[in-house]
Amino acid sequence: MVTAKTIMSSKLFDLSGRRALVTGSSQGLGLAIARGLAEAGAEVLLNGRDPAKLARSTTQLVASGLPVKSFAFDVTNETEVNNAIAGISSQHGTIDILVNNAGSHRRSPLVDMSLEAWNDVLRSNLTSAFLVTRAVVPGMITQRRGKIINLCSVISEVARPTIGNYAAAKGGLKMLTRSMAVEWAKHNVQANGIGPGYMLTDLNTHLAADPKFDAWIKARTPAGRWGQPHEVAGAAVFLASSASDFVNGQVIYVDGGLLAAL
Repeated sequence: MVTAKTIMSSKLFDLSGRRALVTGSSQGLGLAIARGLAEAGAEVLLNGRDPAKLARSTTQLVASGLPVKSFAFDVTNETEVNNAIAGISSQHGTIDILVNNAGSHRRSPLVDMSLEAWNDVLRSNLTSAFLVTRAVVPGMITQRRGKIINLCSVISEVARPTIGNYAAAKGGLKMLTRSMAVEWAKHNVQANGIGPGYMLTDLNTHLAADPKFDAWIKARTPAGRWGQPHEVAGAAVFLASSASDFVNGQVIYVDGGLLAAL
């Protein structure tokens, strides 16, 4: 039996009539989040730097009957970002939901790390979120409604050897998320983060294939397994929806309990 309470609850998570941009969404977590938002009713704009890969992912989602378009631009390039967002806003209207998912990894001990590797990881994981959000948020402020979701990480809280640049970037992204929240809450714009644990994405297949690392992850994570990309989508739908209108400056960790355990 469908009750008034059931209808009200379902509407809280309904994204119909909203437009979402997901950066770095031609594969992995970004693609899973894009699918989740589209299935919840949003019109989703995919982004990536590789037009061919982006076209394949777009075709895949459109074939599933989902309302998806794609826009290839480099989120670390200020000019490309500003031009792309201006074009999207002019052709399609205001972006209601922004998911800053794009990022990269370049592992090295800090003592051996090149400045190029340091800067590259900070640009792709942290500066990109600043650039894209700065271009998108004026439209949200004008309409007095918006959702910003930054893909943080369990590495926003803890560190491992050889990923100091990534830890600095993801720790910075957590604090950037809070800064966005306190500056724009008065405009009815909410900024929150999602902190995935160790997920079985294309970028992590080599880690999962290492028996020693695979065993360590499964022992370290109370759930006893790696996460699946689609398991991040639910948190994204929640943070993109009206159900989270009084949630601001938070990071939801989707990590199988990893951060809760010693």
